[in-house]
Amino acid sequence: METVLSGIRPTGNLHLGNYFGAVKNFLKMQETHRCFFFIADYHSLTTHPNPSDLHGNVKQVLAEYLAAGLDPEKATLYVQSDLPEIAELYLFLNMNAYVGELERVTTFKEKVRKQPDNVNAGLLTYPTLMAADIIIHRADKVPVGKDQEQHLEMARTFARRFNRMYKQEYFPIPNAFNFGEELVKIPGLDGSGKMGKSEGEGNAVFLVDDAKTIRKKVMRAVTDSGPTEPNQPKPEAIQNLFTLMQVVSEPEIISHFDEQYNTCAIRYGDLKKQLAEDINTFVTPLRERILDIKANDAYLSKVARLGAEKARESARQTIREVREIIGFRPF
Repeated sequence: METVLSGIRPTGNLHLGNYFGAVKNFLKMQETHRCFFFIADYHSLTTHPNPSDLHGNVKQVLAEYLAAGLDPEKATLYVQSDLPEIAELYLFLNMNAYVGELERVTTFKEKVRKQPDNVNAGLLTYPTLMAADIIIHRADKVPVGKDQEQHLEMARTFARRFNRMYKQEYFPIPNAFNFGEELVKIPGLDGSGKMGKSEGEGNAVFLVDDAKTIRKKVMRAVTDSGPTEPNQPKPEAIQNLFTLMQVVSEPEIISHFDEQYNTCAIRYGDLKKQLAEDINTFVTPLRERILDIKANDAYLSKVARLGAEKARESARQTIREVREIIGFRPF
């Protein structure tokens, strides 16, 4: 059985784009693969988060992914900082990583440009920490977005380099997990592009948003002055609203507004009201589960402990074998 690993950043909340994209595929993967899903709290330290914010964000993310359907009995769901073995492997990989190759990483160069007063060593060595995350469990597949492809390639480089330096084919060379046609892309409310936290609060509908917030966001969604002739193609901003309807609304509702558009009788205010109502109907049970789980500290603690135990069993074996390969041996 192939091993799949994916990191979850403890920043912000899950939105509909996350849910219908990666999360829905995670739910399928946990049924068919040996899966490790971790909350990447070490990575967040490059931005120097407030201690209370860091813990609160980890708790929020854990609650949201559990509410969305990740099963700690089927997959290994853990917090990155609960595995000291990751930090040890990170150290070993840094010994074989070179400043020049790390400085050429696109995301590092972007961070230097955007935050020149906080160019810390963690930013420079982000790829080696990400590589440690992946190869600590000897993962075969890693679901990655466009912005992480270069980091995955670096992880492949470090795995090959270790194997070559120590003349052992120890680490598998991880490949990108390609969701292909199954990866649903949810558009944002700003008229173009995909839904995402980085596009601004008004662009995304979060699973924890209440009915009033959802209605306010949807009613502000970008539209145009309306069709001027029957059956004309929908511009991107309007098609985005219909795409959102396709994942939350009943088929007859979609057909109704499609006909209204094609006959030039559509009123965008009515469409938005219906879309907001349908989104809220979809989100409400998820929001309630998130709030229930987040309030259950005993359950969250149990899940975190179980995940740490399962993940450390795998990580300990890797570190034990890596130390032996490198030459660290007890007297």
